[in-house]
Amino acid sequence: MKYDFTSVIDRRGWDAIAVDAVYEEPGFGPDAPKEGFDVIPMWVADMNFKAVPTIQEAMIHRIEHPAYGYFNPRKEYTDAIISWQEKRNGITGLLPEHIGYENGVLGGVISVLNVLCSKGDKVLLHSPTYIGFTSSLENNGYKIIHSPLVLDENQVWRMDFEDMEKKIKENHIHAAVFCSPHNPCGRVWERWEIEKAMEIYKKYHVFVISDEIWSDLILEGKHIPTQSISEDARNRTAAMYAPSKTFNLAGLVGSYHIIYNSWLRDRVEKESSLSHYNAMNVLSMYALIGAYKEEGQQWVDELCQVLKGNAEFACTYIQEHFEGVEVSKPQGTYMLFLDCKKWCEKHGKTMDELLKAGWDVGVAWQDGRAFHGPSHIRMNLALPLSRVQEAFERLRQYVF
Repeated sequence: MKYDFTSVIDRRGWDAIAVDAVYEEPGFGPDAPKEGFDVIPMWVADMNFKAVPTIQEAMIHRIEHPAYGYFNPRKEYTDAIISWQEKRNGITGLLPEHIGYENGVLGGVISVLNVLCSKGDKVLLHSPTYIGFTSSLENNGYKIIHSPLVLDENQVWRMDFEDMEKKIKENHIHAAVFCSPHNPCGRVWERWEIEKAMEIYKKYHVFVISDEIWSDLILEGKHIPTQSISEDARNRTAAMYAPSKTFNLAGLVGSYHIIYNSWLRDRVEKESSLSHYNAMNVLSMYALIGAYKEEGQQWVDELCQVLKGNAEFACTYIQEHFEGVEVSKPQGTYMLFLDCKKWCEKHGKTMDELLKAGWDVGVAWQDGRAFHGPSHIRMNLALPLSRVQEAFERLRQYVF
């Protein structure tokens, strides 16, 4: 491979919640490990790989100019997004006016909901549900109605279309948050699945906020942009994207929306502007420009190979060594969602005891109950394979 996905980076003391919070913020994340074990960060959804060099190069180039005052986004910013979306997702006809800056995807989700809904309105989401959706929607006065995903005979997560329609009718729902690819389950939705969901949303006049922040991290299949399904989907949907998950840039802040419907776009941009905090950072602008270069394309292609290998190793290891632990192999993202119900029942353990046993030996995994997985653990696989192997060996030896 051209790029380095094998070096183990020491992140402690370098502003990484994934490591520092384990030692410095008791109760926020996993407990610190027992003496003799270092932390293998597998809870926060960020990556433990070196960034593609073009990101640093772009930021350093800008830093070398000694003035950092007020600015407007460069033409290269929207040009980079348009080029990236065409090459990665096959999106054509995207214009600069369709693109709008957001400090974060969750902030963008709330801005759209504030345009479409009144406080107290009910919003449809699939469960398991990303914890960020839960907190942001509830903090802003919206009520979440969950439509549970179901596992089919091949252990693939599927939407329950009957349940979706029933929940929409019963609760008079007019807005839905759609996660594609799905976090935490790792589903990359097939075209027919998105088409069927969008038919239901159209039937009941439901607007859609499509979180596609994971769209570059595809291990199997192909990402289908929600807005590409039909002309109605194009106008019914506000899509959220960011380079942060793809390139591990969350600490720089910076996402963007794509909204074709001018009526919706004008109102979302007005709503986003009202706080006066939704403003681009000059370095995050250059980071995106650097990330979305040709080298970034190559880096992501190699990254997806690495993540696919890590997922295949982890799922095979679980099947061979952790009897009673069930997992659906992710098709996208770099997260695993383990169902430990049968193991806990067989061994008379609680989820709290199981989580603590992993933390004690430095496997900093995440309680899946906050994601509406009643007996689940979420694990981040975006680490060098050697660290993933070490984590699973510790789990085999000391936990399972």
